[in-house]
Amino acid sequence: MLVVDEVHHLLAGSYREQRASLNLLKFLANDLQISMVLVGTRDAVLALQTDTQMISRYVPFEIPRWRESDGLRRLLAAFERVLPLRKPSDLARREIVQFVLSASGGLTGEISTLLNNAAELSIRSGDEFIGITHLEHVCRVEQ
Repeated sequence: MLVVDEVHHLLAGSYREQRASLNLLKFLANDLQISMVLVGTRDAVLALQTDTQMISRYVPFEIPRWRESDGLRRLLAAFERVLPLRKPSDLARREIVQFVLSASGGLTGEISTLLNNAAELSIRSGDEFIGITHLEHVCRVEQ
């Protein structure tokens, strides 16, 4: 299986470049018999709609943004298990969940970036856990 990310960037190219990119994707799927998952923003669907063969081959599936839920708390707990910190952070704590949700807009990639940056700050400062102050600091730096 081949996962192609940032498919929406096809729209940035000229018509000829878009055609070449779509033809390459069709070649990979057909001639090499590789299953593909195409990932991108909502504009990815627009990029595929320029080719009737492509739009008929792929069914759009939108991953919803995270909201405050047990699922989000499980995601944050999973991050906590893999981040290289020596002390527990309790990322599933309500205050942190609400902050992360607000700062990330509920986007998984933004959550990952936020937590990784906060973990790095925590390690560099010697704290070895992520607290609300670490999250607030990395959010200020990113703005």
